[in-house]
Amino acid sequence: MTIVETRAVTGGVDTHAEVHVAAALDSIGGLLGVKEFAATAAGYADLLDWLGGFGTVALVGIEGTGSYGAGLARHLAKAGVRVVEVDRADRQDRHRAGKSDPLDAVSAARAALSGRAAGAPKGRDGAVEAIRALMVAKRSARHERTQAINQARSLIVTGPDELRARFARHTPAQLVSELAAMRPRPGEVPGYATRVALRELGRRARFLDAQIEHLDELIVPLVTARAPGLLGLYGVGPDTAALLLIAAGDHPGRLRSEAAWAHLCAAAPIPASSGKVTRWRLNRGGNREANHALWRIVITRMSSHPATRAYIDRRSKEGLSKKEIIRCLKRYVSREVYPYLRPAR
Repeated sequence: MTIVETRAVTGGVDTHAEVHVAAALDSIGGLLGVKEFAATAAGYADLLDWLGGFGTVALVGIEGTGSYGAGLARHLAKAGVRVVEVDRADRQDRHRAGKSDPLDAVSAARAALSGRAAGAPKGRDGAVEAIRALMVAKRSARHERTQAINQARSLIVTGPDELRARFARHTPAQLVSELAAMRPRPGEVPGYATRVALRELGRRARFLDAQIEHLDELIVPLVTARAPGLLGLYGVGPDTAALLLIAAGDHPGRLRSEAAWAHLCAAAPIPASSGKVTRWRLNRGGNREANHALWRIVITRMSSHPATRAYIDRRSKEGLSKKEIIRCLKRYVSREVYPYLRPAR
C-alpha cells in the first residue's frame, strides 16, 4: 500500500479594507503561491479553500487581527485553523526588502512559520468585545461633552458682561443645567445669538450626560459578570476594569505570563544604561489605555490606601522620586490584576 504524505502549509495574509493578499509556504519556507481575495465572508472561504489546495493548513499569520483582519481571523479560528498575530514590518526592514502587498503577505507567512510571530489574536467574539464597543461610544460621548462645555465657557468669556457675571463660578454640572434651561429673548443680535448658542451647547451636553449614563447601565453589568474579582480590588472602578479587560481581550490565555501582561500594559521596566549609571524606564510600547488604567488605580491608592501610603513613605526615604514610585506601583498593580482577567468561573 502506498502512503501519501499530506503537505503542511503555512499561510500569511496582508489585510486591507477591501481586499486581503494571501501567501502560501511549504514546511521549509518555499513559496507556493500568492493571491488576492475580497475582504468578505465569501472571500474568507475562498482564501481558506485556496490554502487548502496546497495541503493541510497548519498555521496562518495575519497582519492587523485587531482591525482589517478581525473577520478573517474569526473565520479561520472557527474552521479550526491556528492563527497568529503578525506585527507589521518596521520601516528599516521595509526599506531594505521593499514594500508591496505580496511581499508583506510572504513576510507574514515566514514570521508565522519561523515562530517569530507566535501570539494568538485577542479574539473579538465575547463579552469583552461587547464592552469594547460600548466603551468606544462612551469615550466619544465624554469627549464631545467636554468639548461642548469648553465651547460654552469660551462664549461666556467673550460674551456680554451679564453672562460672565452669571456663570463665572459654575461647576460643569451647574453650567450645563442652567444653560439648557435658558430662554433667550430676541434683542440685540450678537447677544441673542450668543444666548441661543449657549442654550444649544447646554442641551447637547445634557443629552450626552444621558447617553453616558445609559451606556454605563450596559457596561457595568458586563464588567461585573466577566470579572467580579477585578472590581473588588481597591481603586478599580468599572471604567478602569473595562480598559484592562479590553487590553487582555476575550481570550486572555494568549498572555503567556504576568510579565507578558506587564509588557502589554507598558509597565515592565527595561534597562536604560548610560556610562557607569544603570537606570530603568518603562517600555514605550504596549497598550496606552491599559497603562492609563493602571495610573488611575495608582493615583487613587496614593491618596487613600494605607498600604500604598506606607510604601510611598518607605520608598521616599530610600531616595526614590515620585515618578519612580508611581512606576513601581504601576508594575505592582499590573501583577495584582493579572489573575482576575480571566472569565469568572
